[in-house]
Amino acid sequence: MLKLMLACCKVYISESRNRAALESIERAATLFPGAAIINKFEDETYNRVGYTVVSKLDPKPSSDACSLKSAVFAMVKAALEAIDLELHCGSHPRLGVVDHICLHPLASTSLDQVAGSAQSLAADIGSNLQDEEGRSLDAMRRELGYFKPNFSGNQWAGGPKSKFLPLKPDKGPAHAVQAKGVVVIGATRWVDNYNIPIFSTDFATVRQIAKRVSGRGGGLPSVQSMALAHGESVIEVACNLLDPNRVGGELVQLEVERLAGEEGLVVGKGYYTDLSQEKIIERYLKLGYQGG
Repeated sequence: MLKLMLACCKVYISESRNRAALESIERAATLFPGAAIINKFEDETYNRVGYTVVSKLDPKPSSDACSLKSAVFAMVKAALEAIDLELHCGSHPRLGVVDHICLHPLASTSLDQVAGSAQSLAADIGSNLQDEEGRSLDAMRRELGYFKPNFSGNQWAGGPKSKFLPLKPDKGPAHAVQAKGVVVIGATRWVDNYNIPIFSTDFATVRQIAKRVSGRGGGLPSVQSMALAHGESVIEVACNLLDPNRVGGELVQLEVERLAGEEGLVVGKGYYTDLSQEKIIERYLKLGYQGG
């Protein structure tokens, strides 16, 4: 019996309001029928869209990600052609037009296999910031100023303010075009993204809640979190769940509710920004694709 070997690529693009640009990006992916966009998560306030692209992988170690790599490359090319980061503004931080690309193994695929695909894709795009010393995504983002709003209030606008990057990229030039920014590319085991709304305008307090719920702040292990303005009267605690089988959205929800309750704040029901691994595989197979 052949093993089911699939890979998932999450492509985060700094745009959700320009319909023509998004249609161009999605059209580019359809040119590679072995790959499919399984989920699309848009947030107009954040001005950001996340695509979940899935394809089967060839089990031969020397093979590239074939359809997946080609489809994602085409999407990136379309995004860079259609979007000017200097005209972009939203309440979600970003480093570039194509802000982040992350590959995840699905089914019987190994992390090493998708890591090789990520490296190959990065070489093709030529703008990768995968650090040579193996620093984590959040560490690279801190060094690049990702978490500090550069516009009024808690908004991010435009591209990188400095042409020269404080981190040397593994691939591509060591400078950034402000209208396009930089792309961070990597591979990791599955990560769930879970956002919890708090009905408040007290950014300092919600920022402390986000810090306290995170592993870095002494809270829940394998949780990364930050506070993001989401409209006039809501601030979200946006979380990366690095080990969702150990610490999932339900546990994070309870902890945020506990911490917010200490401050007298009302918490809404959180939500995942993507489907589960199982649902993604199910949807892909229902489209008629076969693994192996």
